[in-house]
Amino acid sequence: MPRRFTLFVVAAMLGGVLAGFILNQTVTDPGQLKQVAEWLSIVTDIFLRLIKMIIAPLVFSTLVVGIAHMEDSAAIGRVGVKTIGWFIGASVVSLTIGLIMVHILQPGVGLNLAVPPVAAKSGVAAQALTLKDFITHVFPTSIVGAMANNEILQIVVFSVFVGTAISAVEERAPAVMMLAEQIAQIMLKMTGYVMLFAPFAIFAALASTVATQGLGVLLGYAKFVGGFYLSLGLLWGLLMAVCFLAVGRRVGTLIGLMRDPAVLAFSTASSEAAYPRILEGLQTFGVSRRIASFVLPLGYSFNLDGSMMYCTFATLFIAQAYHIPMTLGQQVIMLLLLMVTSKGMAGVPRASLVVIAATLSYFHLPEAGLLLILAVDHLLDMGRSATNVVGNSVAATVIAKWEKELSDQPA
Repeated sequence: MPRRFTLFVVAAMLGGVLAGFILNQTVTDPGQLKQVAEWLSIVTDIFLRLIKMIIAPLVFSTLVVGIAHMEDSAAIGRVGVKTIGWFIGASVVSLTIGLIMVHILQPGVGLNLAVPPVAAKSGVAAQALTLKDFITHVFPTSIVGAMANNEILQIVVFSVFVGTAISAVEERAPAVMMLAEQIAQIMLKMTGYVMLFAPFAIFAALASTVATQGLGVLLGYAKFVGGFYLSLGLLWGLLMAVCFLAVGRRVGTLIGLMRDPAVLAFSTASSEAAYPRILEGLQTFGVSRRIASFVLPLGYSFNLDGSMMYCTFATLFIAQAYHIPMTLGQQVIMLLLLMVTSKGMAGVPRASLVVIAATLSYFHLPEAGLLLILAVDHLLDMGRSATNVVGNSVAATVIAKWEKELSDQPA
């Protein structure tokens, strides 16, 4: 079934590109083309809504069960410290690779664009996220509101409290535990039904994008897009090397299991769409349920490796395009700034663009420079979504190995 699913997804991707190209070449009226693209996007929107419908109860149920099965609060704290430590390290590496590669490849050099007027706007609000805002936002005022808005980090915080309380209760509230386990099983079964719809959503998403923008957009930004994907490739290689040190030759098995989630995230440009599949794949690989259920939800807020690299790469690309030099000190401050602001990206529409807009504003770079990357943002979002999947999968595997929670006999 997994191999057949991958074939369906690849066929949907190729079919979507072909259909979009045909529409782009045959429909001459821009208004009519836009209307066709909007109708196609309905299919993708429905699929992503179905995925979001599942995420909150799945994260809550699996995380509560995973934490409740831990020995005590000390075990929870130990795993939490290791997880956050890994995420911080991965963030530094992702941001640094993006910084180094944009200097080596110089994708914006040669464009020599005139600096636009200060009043020129990109259309993306630069909502700067302060450390205070982020810390207070982590804690929910209502779990119902958090679930309604798919605030993953807030759901994680509530689930940690519930799971810890259950583990401290005598006999561990068996009725609640059984209910949570049954909810998790139901959600995973629902995931299987929703995934049957994935190839249609992938076809519609790519057909809509290519129809409105054409294939030419890929050629015009070849150096920028190619450089970013090369940087992602280096990050993937580094993550796989670290994973090899942890699990040896079994890394090949992990890559095979993560292929479907990565392809799904790439083709839909949504790492959320792949969450249930990652959870299932990690448990099949041998990662204990409690580790996978604990690390993955945190990773969706703290470990967006591809998105962080994109923020660095795109910001310096814009600076190069307008021939505005940035000192080494400014670039170090930019990395530290992105370390904080990138943690608020989960659940925010076009979040990377919002973070980049805030960074441009902070360093007095032309905000209108964001228009340079808007045309290919969806294409780049596909790569960074798949990278987020890989980064979180490796994180869960390595932490499971550290905690001796990785079975040598895959399920």
